[in-house]
Amino acid sequence: MDEQADLKGPDLEQDGLSEAALSGGGPAEGHAAGEGVIVVRRGSEAVAIGAYCSHYGGPLAKGVVTGDFIRCPWHHACFDLRSGEAVAAPALNPVACWKVERRAGRVFVAGKVGAPPRKRLPFAAPAAPRRVVVVGAGAAGACAVESLRREGYDGDLALIGRDESVPVDRPNLSKDYLAGTAPEEWIPLRSKEFYAEHQVDLELGVAAKTIDTRAKIVQLSNGRTLAYDALLLATGADPVRLSIPGADRDHVMYLRSLRDSRAIIARASDAKRAVVVGASFIGLEVAASLRARGLEVDVVAPDAEPLGAVLGEVGAFVRTLHESKGVRFHLGRRPAAFGADHVALDDGSRLECDFVVVGVGVQPVVDFVQAAGIAVDGGVLTDEYLETNARGVFAAGDIARYATGAGKRRRIEHWVHAERQGQVAAQNILGQRRKFSYVPFFWSVHYDVTINYVGHAENWDRVQIAGSLMNRDAAIAYREMGAIAAIATIGRDRASLIAEEAMERGDSQTLEALLTG
Repeated sequence: MDEQADLKGPDLEQDGLSEAALSGGGPAEGHAAGEGVIVVRRGSEAVAIGAYCSHYGGPLAKGVVTGDFIRCPWHHACFDLRSGEAVAAPALNPVACWKVERRAGRVFVAGKVGAPPRKRLPFAAPAAPRRVVVVGAGAAGACAVESLRREGYDGDLALIGRDESVPVDRPNLSKDYLAGTAPEEWIPLRSKEFYAEHQVDLELGVAAKTIDTRAKIVQLSNGRTLAYDALLLATGADPVRLSIPGADRDHVMYLRSLRDSRAIIARASDAKRAVVVGASFIGLEVAASLRARGLEVDVVAPDAEPLGAVLGEVGAFVRTLHESKGVRFHLGRRPAAFGADHVALDDGSRLECDFVVVGVGVQPVVDFVQAAGIAVDGGVLTDEYLETNARGVFAAGDIARYATGAGKRRRIEHWVHAERQGQVAAQNILGQRRKFSYVPFFWSVHYDVTINYVGHAENWDRVQIAGSLMNRDAAIAYREMGAIAAIATIGRDRASLIAEEAMERGDSQTLEALLTG
């Protein structure tokens, strides 16, 4: 993003802001030294940080302030207003912190300042693990190792990843990167040099084969053995693979890794037609990205509407949106076989194509975990602190089926949720005993429409729409026995943030107001 071309508000070094501009408690936007800056009043003080989220450049001036923190309206990253530090994923890097001066009833910024020392929760050094192994280099694992170092952990630290690439920004693999509008240099979360600098023993292209929880040893697929004092399992999930005739053909593809996305891009470069099997979020994002590359796209799914089980009647809006861009849907149908140049459907019809992308769900990678005697039931079972039944062994991300209180458990397959689990698991490895209580959040992009979703409505029984889907301005509530369990928004980013905060507080009144205000 070119901040110079997008500077808004007054020059905060030369002109400043009136005290009255800060009276509402929300962020006031300006600029200094050619950079965007927001100023927020906190009690009798005023604080200033960079105006754009370090994740994708979201405008923090449109975010929501809660205490000493501000949340980004795009993907709900959270920053400390006093230090600029990123305190909740998906942002990993801080934003700039600026010095504030107040003169003659006005507020000015006077240059950048270093962030104040971070307040870390204490952990007992003698009891802290000296050797931590993180198995899985996806969202949860990558965030865990960063958090361990950020919390001051200085012991041995290993990160084991099955993929050959460093941890990557996986949501982009089906969105802008696949569409050809995001360069590859945006995709790695961190470089190999970053891990070397932070003394992380990074092993790529390697899987864990066995765990001995008594001896506290992990055996890797390359024959290496790692001893641990604390172990984090963050192995993620693998795509569900079809077993119909022709499913092993080279042009039948799946999307999970950077290698997968590169392979689809290579196929698309000289193709004209593609078939996407599955009307999941991933499947539809792939369809949109392939349309952006000029391919004809057919989507095959057994559902009556795409995303109907998750979004209800909003699925019809999503279908119409894709159809307006030229996607053809074959709903209520399944593939029966994959031919060399076509997909045969279960009604006898054929769809000509150059390649196929299958997106029919994922399954957690838990086989070697269960063999180690760690409790597994639809995922790796953990308590509210993300610790398994094996002492010193934690789980996070797509594999974790974590306790939420009142005897309930959840397993969530969302990128941001996995990142935040990695951050909390790291803190608990260091003995901080922090319950994982974040509200689930994800976003999905379909051409120029973004759907934000907060909460978790696995068994909703009623959908309530406020606003207009047609005008792309709506908040959609998913109710379970009358109570709002989740809210999706289109064109209402701030409402999504308010919903997230209200769910954290258990504030049903604020949630209801989002549908009537």
